[in-house]
Amino acid sequence: MTDAAKWLEGRLAEMEGALSALVNVNSFTENVAGGNRVADLLAEVFTLEGLSVERVKSEKYADHLVFRSGGKAGAKPVGLIGHLDTVFPPGVFEGYRVDGDLRRGPGVLDMKGGLVVVAWALKALAQTKGLAALPPLRVIIVSDEEVGSFEGAPLIRTELKGAQAALVFESGRANDAIVTSRKGTGNLDVTAKGKAAHAGNNHADGANAAWALAKFIDKAQGLTDYQRGVTVNVGKIGGGQGKNTVPDHAVAELDLRFVTAVDAEWLVKSLFDAAAESAAAVPGTHLHCVGGANRLPMERTEANVKLFEAYAKHAVQFGLAASESPRVGGGSDACTTSAMGVASIDALGPRGKGFHTKDEYIEAKTLIPRAQALAGLLASL
Repeated sequence: MTDAAKWLEGRLAEMEGALSALVNVNSFTENVAGGNRVADLLAEVFTLEGLSVERVKSEKYADHLVFRSGGKAGAKPVGLIGHLDTVFPPGVFEGYRVDGDLRRGPGVLDMKGGLVVVAWALKALAQTKGLAALPPLRVIIVSDEEVGSFEGAPLIRTELKGAQAALVFESGRANDAIVTSRKGTGNLDVTAKGKAAHAGNNHADGANAAWALAKFIDKAQGLTDYQRGVTVNVGKIGGGQGKNTVPDHAVAELDLRFVTAVDAEWLVKSLFDAAAESAAAVPGTHLHCVGGANRLPMERTEANVKLFEAYAKHAVQFGLAASESPRVGGGSDACTTSAMGVASIDALGPRGKGFHTKDEYIEAKTLIPRAQALAGLLASL
């Protein structure tokens, strides 16, 4: 057992103290004040010799955080990525609760528990080995991951250009499964415009936007191919004034998923083509599309698998299973780093279940082993 791993033994109460403080502050993505309070707490938790902090102002959300260490000269950086935002607005699901061996609360799993794992692994290394003996570290904690990391992703790309590895601390899975591949995600908002007319007196004068949109919806849903791993979900539609008026507007919101970057490009082009064809089929209408691929997929690459295998060797030393997860359907910031060509693994937070639900919990006993495994990996890179 390394000195860092020994240092972490018996630190559960400290880790829980920090975790409870983080979870007890609501940091719903749009709760800017709460998010900034969590950023304050994280800045305190990550106060370590050799680790600097920068608060990056957001245009819409709480501050993003970037912690940097110098590290070995000439070594490529290692990214440790997380997010401070959570999914429930204030008053819906609140508070940290001890439930036997479980710890419950909003963000305890997704992903404040993972942030505590990172902090204590770095504390252990700072106390025993010194951060200067490691590769340069870039701890990036964004405040908008739950809504797509539209600000966070560019920040990650800037900080981790040329990095050797990216470690992402999303929710730990059953059997401690490590994520090496994820589907990419996208969204498309489609607005149909037509011409209003009285449905009884002047029906022929109208151009039915809802009809044009319906044609598009049928084409869009038809692009789903389960064998290929491509799905289109028209999740929300609306429009029109009433049944006796030819609708001059209609809208639809689509969720897109895909397994490869090639399929992402194909899918977006096919949807734009479908919109043009649908409008042409209903004279006088026009369909306008906004959106596309948001997160490219985290494809299962040789580099990702090698990094998983390296992490697993350390994880099993501390009683973790460290299996490889099947491809995950949801996106994360690991999609951003993997698409950059950086070796990436995900789901390195404590083991638990129920993220994005009111039943969210972690198994407290996995906090220390996760930190020990991370410390071991970082020391070996």
